[in-house]
Amino acid sequence: MQYARKLRKGDKVAIVSLSSGMLGEEFCSHNIEIGVKRLKEYGLEPVFMPNALKGIEYLQTHPQARAKDLKDAFLDNSIAGIICAIGGDDTYRLLPYLMEDEEFIKAVEEHPKLFTGFSDTTINHLMFYKLGLSTYYGPNFICDLGEIADEMLPYTKRAFESYLEGNESDEIISSDTWYEEREDFSRAAIGTERKTHKEERGFELLQGSEIFQGGLLGGCLESLYDILTNSRYEDEKEVCERYDLFPNKEEWIGKILFIETCEEKPTPELFEREVLLLKEKGVFDVVNGVLVGKPQDEAYYQEYKDILIRVIDNEKLPIVYNVNFGHAMPRCALQYGAVAKVDMKQKKIYVNR
Repeated sequence: MQYARKLRKGDKVAIVSLSSGMLGEEFCSHNIEIGVKRLKEYGLEPVFMPNALKGIEYLQTHPQARAKDLKDAFLDNSIAGIICAIGGDDTYRLLPYLMEDEEFIKAVEEHPKLFTGFSDTTINHLMFYKLGLSTYYGPNFICDLGEIADEMLPYTKRAFESYLEGNESDEIISSDTWYEEREDFSRAAIGTERKTHKEERGFELLQGSEIFQGGLLGGCLESLYDILTNSRYEDEKEVCERYDLFPNKEEWIGKILFIETCEEKPTPELFEREVLLLKEKGVFDVVNGVLVGKPQDEAYYQEYKDILIRVIDNEKLPIVYNVNFGHAMPRCALQYGAVAKVDMKQKKIYVNR
């Protein structure tokens, strides 16, 4: 597994729209202003790739343009990191343009770069994992750097700062606060704070050993489900199978699976089907443990817990719930392939790459 170096002052970071093209819409213009200002305060130079701001309609109909931006970012030796604008739901359409491009594959292998994002970006992460590059399931541009409160959320800010040289952190603890999702993301709402709640539970051990470890692998549960089904797009399963995107059972051996639910707040019925599909793939037979992200707005909080225990049906498999990653605010960054030691006696996750 290749590990990119951390970011340094003066580094260029590419902003890419690999799923939704909303970054190029007028309603996101203030997020760009805020995000650029924050990156520059870190001494980083944001570079918007040529197609990143072309908008929803153009990028929806031109997946090859999205793929070209990612390839060009890897070919540009002056760029040290790549930040996804936001998720979406069809980044799988980039796979044929990237996984059959030897120049792109060689660039990834020879010039590893820090890459961060979450949600539909799961598909990009699994592609990089297959190509041997360790990436981060973590903050993106619009939601985090472009957060319209006066400051980035402190816990998320620390996660982003862990990408910077000299700010490395090898432990993850629960946030003492969680935030509801906004209803108003407009320019008029700049400076307004999110509705906050004191974290009453912290990381919850649902079952199994208090201490376990393994390499990190996973993503957004809905994205993993979409890879394995045609529930969203009729060709997604076939495209992903063509490139063996979903790790085979052997690749899951000894890993820690991390999963979280998206902003669509899947019903308990859908959540059960999603977990059951992973079970049918044999994932829970071979992983060393499971990390489950806090549901956004704590939707179906108890129902999801009950389903996990009932469907997995293996009381010896450790399951830690309510971890701060993914769609719920705030979020940490989980590094694919890095070895994590979960210590629920200390309520900490230690990460070593």
